[in-house]
Amino acid sequence: MADDEADRPADRSLLLVDDDALWLARLARAMERRGFDVVQAENAAEGAMQARAQAPAHAVVDLRLGDGSGLDVVQALRAARPDCRVVVLTGYGNIATAVAAVKLGAIDYLAKPADADDIVAALTADGADRPPPPERPMSADRVRWEHIQRVYELCDRNVSETARRLNMHRRTLQRILAKHSPRE
Repeated sequence: MADDEADRPADRSLLLVDDDALWLARLARAMERRGFDVVQAENAAEGAMQARAQAPAHAVVDLRLGDGSGLDVVQALRAARPDCRVVVLTGYGNIATAVAAVKLGAIDYLAKPADADDIVAALTADGADRPPPPERPMSADRVRWEHIQRVYELCDRNVSETARRLNMHRRTLQRILAKHSPRE
């Protein structure tokens, strides 16, 4: 037990920002069980306000919030407390937003659903703890297919809108969508 307490940071304050109230409540309970002092916010405005008021040592912020971007909350956190350890969570991850989150000061970027142990590991990891590369990374074809599927879902399964956003001919997109996903 003494080793666990020695490894713990002195300040265990944690801000959780997510617009999914059920998931937020579950994560808050899980993080409290792991020794964090949790404050919750359900939107970007409330998250930024709590960041300024509380200046927590740790934060877990959803990227897409009902009233704005979690990146705005990351900026508010870094302004209130430059050493705040921020992890960005999202179900709509892509390289551009991951880069933006890291540039704004996030220490990690996790895809939902992430479990509490993964989040704690990200929040408490030092810079030397790099995860090993995956043994079987996705192929380029699979990554492309996943991206197309994500944009298609974001466009409410509207083929014309998806094709416009991907700068692709509608018929080409229809052929891609009709095929099965490529192998890993």
